[in-house]
Amino acid sequence: MEIRTLERKDREPLAALIRRIETFSQEEQDCAIELVDTALTAGNRDYSILVADRGQEGGIVGYACYGPTPMTENAFDLYWIASSPEVRGQGIGAQLISSMEGDLRRRKARLIRVETSATEAYGPTRGFYASMKYGEEARLRDFYKQGDDLIILTKRL
Repeated sequence: MEIRTLERKDREPLAALIRRIETFSQEEQDCAIELVDTALTAGNRDYSILVADRGQEGGIVGYACYGPTPMTENAFDLYWIASSPEVRGQGIGAQLISSMEGDLRRRKARLIRVETSATEAYGPTRGFYASMKYGEEARLRDFYKQGDDLIILTKRL
């Protein structure tokens, strides 16, 4: 498997992958695909996307979308990370995070921020971030909707 930067040929396979992520609502899928399109736009400096590509054996099986946090000094946001349901638990997310962090270290990043949901459906996601050494920095109660807190996680590089 290869972790590499997004290429134009990846647009449709990546959109198909995003549409299969069971925790993403329709609105979230639309937003994630919109960021893929923006990342493929000439002159884009806001979004970077890495893909996990198994080539002939499976194509695009995961991705991470991240970028600089506006109006900050060397802080970055991890906007989206996901892997195909059939390959979860095989280390693809960890490889994507490791590659992203390597890129951000080269860019002299000092902080990575992640926003996630406190719902039960996102429990495995929060466990994944904890395993990658992202810690809870803040929680906004009932942010997304009643009973769904926003959790802000960070990692210092």
